[in-house]
Amino acid sequence: MPPIALLTGCHSHPAAAANTAQVRAAHRAEVDSQRAQLEMILPPSKNRFMAVKSFESWENPYITVQPGMLELHVTLADDAPQSFGTGGMLRPIGARRQVVDISFDKLGEAMTAIPQSSWPYGRVVAIEEAHNTPKAGEPVVRRNMENAIGTLSDLGVEVYDIHDGNLR
Repeated sequence: MPPIALLTGCHSHPAAAANTAQVRAAHRAEVDSQRAQLEMILPPSKNRFMAVKSFESWENPYITVQPGMLELHVTLADDAPQSFGTGGMLRPIGARRQVVDISFDKLGEAMTAIPQSSWPYGRVVAIEEAHNTPKAGEPVVRRNMENAIGTLSDLGVEVYDIHDGNLR
């Protein structure tokens, strides 16, 4: 009995290629839609945010990059029209701050969900790496940071590094 020969090789799968192209097109359309929504927020005002050197003073949204997720920090606008008591015991700023854990693929959706009133500096977010990351997790956090910055850039959102005082 002759040996059975198996032939393997690269095969072109037009259906798989078409499916991949459709997924890419759908993703691109979603990013374009999110970008259009975010363009309703004013462009960044450098003279308002470049002097900020701490997250306690930062009023716009900011992101803390973790090994497995992103923490989105948002300060909601004060609804009271009068300035009496702003930031004081009756109207503490900490009561208006919210932290939401999001997955990396939901970053665009999360950005568009932030109310316009939470962007006093314009379309700019601050970003930082997680504190106390174990040495083994640092490369993952840095890679996640680069991916988050890339996504924000695709959305037309400026990224500010508070510690360096630079836009990324």
